[in-house]
Amino acid sequence: MNIPNDLRYTKSDEWVRLNGEIAEIGITDYAQSELGDIVFLELPEAGRYLQLDESFGVIESVKAASDLYAPVEGEVAEVNTALMSALEVINQDPYGAGWMVRIRLKDPTQVQTLMTPEEYRNYRQI
Repeated sequence: MNIPNDLRYTKSDEWVRLNGEIAEIGITDYAQSELGDIVFLELPEAGRYLQLDESFGVIESVKAASDLYAPVEGEVAEVNTALMSALEVINQDPYGAGWMVRIRLKDPTQVQTLMTPEEYRNYRQI
């Protein structure tokens, strides 16, 4: 299971990559492997303000449907609309081209409250 060391993680299996005051967000390799082939994705519009832990979308696979939760608070700066016509990218490259949204953070220090890679490995017992 791939767990990059430069990211932070949530118990609901989202990851965050911090770039200044922008947080790039997607689902973990663990999450995509548990879901299997992705068949549907719903993401928010750019400009929407997300509260911490607010559902910002839905991801569905042949096995299950899951809400996506905001690991940080802020305004959606960008949505990866390319995923809508290439859902398989989420399974193939969850930490790269499979990113879902970029959020302009209200408080960049909020990212430090998320799990470190080691904490996530222990949490998922990987």
